[in-house]
Amino acid sequence: MSLVGIVMGSKSDGPLMQPALDVLGELGIDYEVSIISAHRTPEKAREYGQGAREKGFEVIIAGAGWAAHLPGVIASWTTLPVIGVPLATSQLKGVDAIYSVVQMPAGVPVACVAIDGAKNAALLAAAILGLKHEDTRQAYEGYRQRLAAQ
Repeated sequence: MSLVGIVMGSKSDGPLMQPALDVLGELGIDYEVSIISAHRTPEKAREYGQGAREKGFEVIIAGAGWAAHLPGVIASWTTLPVIGVPLATSQLKGVDAIYSVVQMPAGVPVACVAIDGAKNAALLAAAILGLKHEDTRQAYEGYRQRLAAQ
């Protein structure tokens, strides 16, 4: 069962989100990737958010560029932790996206990592999952130890 749902607004976001997939794979965390646009397929976004817990997800990573509404839209339909990854896909190099992700209204939180910060989104997801899953905690701690040894 996948513990992390990864959602992005377009297939073209895939290369920017790949570091998250790489880190989750390295840490042994199962994930599922979906392509959902907050603007082009809003009903699909609603269904995804509402059904995320039943699918077994415990954390959602949502990457989006331009107006970057996807993380907030998903968060509006679930109480699971949502980590937003603003992507540098527009002429503004992700500044527009980061403003969209960090400006969520009170009551609908979205965690936000750096522009093109998919790797850190996966690491934050691992830290969250590590609160409940001992194997994930150990894998994440091992990753951090390897970083410190470099």
